[in-house]
Amino acid sequence: MLSEIKKIAVLTSGGDAPGMNAAIRAVVRTCAFYNIECIGVYRGFQGLVEGDFKSLGPRDVNYIINKGGTILKSARSEGFRTSEGRQQAHQHLLDNGINALIIIGGDGSFTGGMLFNEEFGFPIIGIPGTIDNDINGTSHTIGFDTALNTVVEAVDKIRDTANSHKRLFFIEVMGRDAGHIALNAGIGCGAEEIIIPEENMGMDRLVESLKKSKASGKSSSIVIVAEGEKLGKNVFELGDYVEKNLPEYDVRVSVLGHMQRGGAPSCFDRVLASRLGVKAVDYLLEGKTNYMVGLLNDQVALTPLNNAIKGFSGIDQELIRVSDIISI
Repeated sequence: MLSEIKKIAVLTSGGDAPGMNAAIRAVVRTCAFYNIECIGVYRGFQGLVEGDFKSLGPRDVNYIINKGGTILKSARSEGFRTSEGRQQAHQHLLDNGINALIIIGGDGSFTGGMLFNEEFGFPIIGIPGTIDNDINGTSHTIGFDTALNTVVEAVDKIRDTANSHKRLFFIEVMGRDAGHIALNAGIGCGAEEIIIPEENMGMDRLVESLKKSKASGKSSSIVIVAEGEKLGKNVFELGDYVEKNLPEYDVRVSVLGHMQRGGAPSCFDRVLASRLGVKAVDYLLEGKTNYMVGLLNDQVALTPLNNAIKGFSGIDQELIRVSDIISI
């Protein structure tokens, strides 16, 4: 154990995800277990730049494991994008006697953490917190499971209306650059088609598929669309195109939006966040830095931050095959 680490700071950055509070709780209480002071940084990197810090003890994180969002808040930080801002952030850490930093967030947060580590050699561990599940080095990011359950519950309710009125619904889910939510939720709710940015389906194939669904006797259909899909400018354009080419369909569009980010985290996300929070502190005390803790084969594993960023996380081709087979 590194005796020089006496204070560890923790922040949440980027979009909020259910389970972030559970991760904060785990970090704070693990620090207390090792008799290390934990400092909460409010409003992410902007809080680093401004020195918006507060000491956190075990009782400060009571009753937050079941709460969505993040008690530490999150904010965009133009200041941290500048070398002057990062220098100011570093000085605040030094002035407060902080020896290491845990960043809970996604690829953008990890990119900022890597740059900070390169410039100042400051010890950093990342915890993946994003509903998009688009981080390499972990099978699940914190918040992904909860978001999936939120989407499936919403789509199940829309399915009732689709069946009652024999309608075709295009339902947009989050996933600007990754289709993990759309693919998994689409299978989970029995969608007839799933449109994701990783697979170029094409308008003609979409229309043909919907024609086959109609011909097979289906009176209603659900199409799950990731917000980053490349078929049209947006999901409404998709709906208009299909309605013009398949006038027999009564088309509706529903955008689930930010409801996918909120809500109480699932048990899976609470346990995942707790495991990763504990190990983040453990690894810092072992001298590890510039890594992310993730879940691989149900074991907590380390991945270098530069390998964990978005763009390296591929879509599961087996899930695409499953979707194609069972949507007939």
